[in-house]
Amino acid sequence: MENARSVEVLNDLVLINNDRIAGYERAINESKDLDVDLKATFEGMVRESEQAKRELTDKIRSHGGSVTAGTTTAGKIYRAWMDVKAKFTGNDRKAILASCEFGEDAAQKAYKSALDDSDLDADCRKLVSEQQQTLRGSHDLIKKYRDSHER
Repeated sequence: MENARSVEVLNDLVLINNDRIAGYERAINESKDLDVDLKATFEGMVRESEQAKRELTDKIRSHGGSVTAGTTTAGKIYRAWMDVKAKFTGNDRKAILASCEFGEDAAQKAYKSALDDSDLDADCRKLVSEQQQTLRGSHDLIKKYRDSHER
């Protein structure tokens, strides 16, 4: 039971990382050519989610599970990135950052929900906690960028 539930929880996080990758790829395409700093930041966040996905995939397989493909439209937790993608209203820097922050909030909620799951085994909990902290740094960076446009 514990292994099956851990695999399910980790697969939900694979989906949120797939969403995050798709969201930041969209943000890169929506950013103006002059937004070199944002594009570099977003590219780093894509790499960050690709790494998280690799780690989650390894853990799922070590628990005897199969990795779910796709995005959260096929999953249970936090389908918010689909809304983020739909909310892009052009290539306005502030709008892009606000949408990215919304997605980062959704990712944080997904990781918190995973950590709140009492059936998640200790080994998986450690990985999820470490990834949540990494993603928290990205969340805070996006918020800092967005806040700088509030002034």
